[in-house]
Amino acid sequence: MLSHERVWAAIDALAARHSLSASGLAKRAGLDSTAFNKSKRLSADGRPRWPSTESLSKIMEATGASLNEMIGLIEERSIVITTTQRRGSVPLLGFAQAGAGGFFDDAGFPVGQGWEEVELPAGASEGAYALQVQGDSMLPLYRDGDILIVEPGARVQKGDRVVVKTSAGEVMAKILAGRSSKAIELVSLNPAHADRSIPAIEIEWMARIVWASQ
Repeated sequence: MLSHERVWAAIDALAARHSLSASGLAKRAGLDSTAFNKSKRLSADGRPRWPSTESLSKIMEATGASLNEMIGLIEERSIVITTTQRRGSVPLLGFAQAGAGGFFDDAGFPVGQGWEEVELPAGASEGAYALQVQGDSMLPLYRDGDILIVEPGARVQKGDRVVVKTSAGEVMAKILAGRSSKAIELVSLNPAHADRSIPAIEIEWMARIVWASQ
């Protein structure tokens, strides 16, 4: 079945076959380096954004992939493992690491290798990773040391618990109260901390929390 999720997964798989990131594949094809970033796969209002046929043609030409090969990737006839962690585990990072530069791509996915790992809970998909809560700013919902599993590629809707990173390096766990092309509205988990309205241009990435070790 031709689905939005499978088309993008096929692009990721094709990039992995050639030891490239999605950005690297875009560059090789002569496209903007951000063309295939995971942040570009949904519009500001959460609707699916599809790659153009021109983009698909360019990446096939750049990699020498045939149309049959591309269709095979879309239909999952050929599976490529793109993560370095062992099956059933995810990278574990602290909020301090999440706020530092160089640990994530611009869609909120961890980059590099050598992360500490934790077991993947049931229901979390490939691409998920773990963040360990530090401090008491998220009480009473999340305590110091709790593990949050987040999925950067998951669709985020109003009312979801999310982790947000700003361009200033601030990382926070909040509840999404609303979003527009101009700003996102966030409700604090801890009543002692103010709710936030952050301009969309200042959001580096936002990922949905899908599980917590409570």
